[in-house]
Amino acid sequence: MDSITLRLPHTLERPAEAYSHEPTTRISQPTVTGTSVVAFKYKDGIMMATDCLASYGSMARFRDETRMTAVGKTTLLGMSGDTADFQYMKHTLNNLLTQEYDMDDGQNLGTRSIYKYISNIMYGRRTKIDPLWNSYVIGGIDNGEKVLGFVDQYGTTYQSPTIATGFGAHLAQPILRKYVEGHEDEITEEDAIRILDDCMRVLYYRDCRTFNKLRRAKVTADGVEISEPYALETNWNIAEYVKGYGPF
Repeated sequence: MDSITLRLPHTLERPAEAYSHEPTTRISQPTVTGTSVVAFKYKDGIMMATDCLASYGSMARFRDETRMTAVGKTTLLGMSGDTADFQYMKHTLNNLLTQEYDMDDGQNLGTRSIYKYISNIMYGRRTKIDPLWNSYVIGGIDNGEKVLGFVDQYGTTYQSPTIATGFGAHLAQPILRKYVEGHEDEITEEDAIRILDDCMRVLYYRDCRTFNKLRRAKVTADGVEISEPYALETNWNIAEYVKGYGPF
C-alpha cells in the first residue's frame, strides 16, 4: 500500500509574489471631497441639505454628486469629506441592512442603532490609524422621537437640535442658533426650507468649495425624501465694492 503524505497548512511554502517588501501605507489626506452639511430639527422631523459638488483638490470637478443617502426607512445620512470613503460606508450599511432583512424577525434598525454603528466604525478605523476621512450627520425618527447626531473621523460624537459641518460650522451655525434652537417644535416645513436656503446661500457666498446646485432632504414619520437638484437666487451687486482682489 502506497504511503500518503499530508501537507499541513503551516508547512506549505508561499509563492514569492505573495510577499511584499513595501511598508504598510495609509491614506494621509482625502482626494475628492465634499464640503458642508447643514441639518436641524423642525416640527415634523429633520431637514438636511448639501450641495452637489465634489472637488478634486481645488478643482470643481464633479458637479452632480449626491452626498446624502437614505439608510433604512426613517434614517438619513449626510457626508462631508472624502467621497470614496462615503461609498465604502454606504456599501457597509447596505450589507448591514441586508443581514437584518435576511433575519426576517420583524425588527428594523432604528436611527440610534445606525448612529451607534457608524460611530463604532469611525472610532475603530481611527484606532487602527487608518481613518475614514469623513464627517457624518445622521438624522431620523426613532420610536416617534427626532434624532440628530454627528460623528467625525476620530469617532467623536454628539447630538444637537442643529448641526453643520465644514465651513457650515462657522458660517451657518449662527443662523441656526438664532432661528432654530429653542423653536424646533414650532418651525413649519416652509420656514425650515427658508432657513436652510439662507444657510446654503451664505455658504455659497463665502465658501470657495461650495456650488450653487443643492439637494434638500427631509425625514418625517412617512419616511425619507431627497429632492432633485435646484439652485438658489443670489445677488452679487456688492462684489463691485470689494477691494483688494483683481485689477481694482
